Amino acid sequence: MTTPAHRDGPGTGALAAGSGTALAGHRPLLEVAGLNALIGESHILHDVSFAVRPGEITALLGRNGAGKTTTLRGILGLVERSGHVEFAGRDISTAPTHDIVRAGIGYVPENRDVFAGLTVAENLRLAERDGSEHRYDLVYDLFPRLKERRSQRAGTMSGGEQQMLALGRALLNSANSLLLVDEPSQGLAPNLVREVALALEQMAQLATTLVVEQNLAVIRRMAQQVVVLDQGRVVHAGPSAELFEDEALTQELLGVAHGGGKSS
Repeated sequence: MTTPAHRDGPGTGALAAGSGTALAGHRPLLEVAGLNALIGESHILHDVSFAVRPGEITALLGRNGAGKTTTLRGILGLVERSGHVEFAGRDISTAPTHDIVRAGIGYVPENRDVFAGLTVAENLRLAERDGSEHRYDLVYDLFPRLKERRSQRAGTMSGGEQQMLALGRALLNSANSLLLVDEPSQGLAPNLVREVALALEQMAQLATTLVVEQNLAVIRRMAQQVVVLDQGRVVHAGPSAELFEDEALTQELLGVAHGGGKSS
């Protein structure tokens, strides 16, 4: 039997876009309530509800096929959806994806989606948005390899370097107060996993982050909150320590012990 879902109740007040580093305890930066998503004939998400507090990293966990990627895509309006999604005090439930992105949400998809035939510099330039400061110095400080390879075509770089580029694109615009990051360590060598995890921790100081990640060692290190999905439903939500300190609960929800390794 799964653990009943639970969540923190919303506070008061409202947040403007760009306030992702506000203190936790304020109104959630992102609120998802009763989110349902369809892909073709398949009903993938069933009344998914959770909140992402400002200034924190929230991890979206679950076994393969639980609906984690679809949740991110549902928030962005990339799949057919119903329910309520509120970002920075604004209802984005029916907004088109381009308006949601302009409101201040950066997205790093699971497959990275870099433009293989373009250089690093060209990939970053395409991510620029009008009305936002473009933080090239910050991106290059965080990922010095990107600066070294500004003129290199993205398709010739390693998977880890392409992931750095994908993260850099999301961080480039200062208006992004929320980052949605899907499987950042997938397929990476262990040394690059550590590098990407460190980068995510540093990025979280600049923008609230909702991350999908199978590597639970990475999540234990950096996430303050976790939301666990099973078959498209939220079965647990709360502080990460509460989950990982309970071996039986971790095993029940994710199929692993001690919060280590990868969820199945």
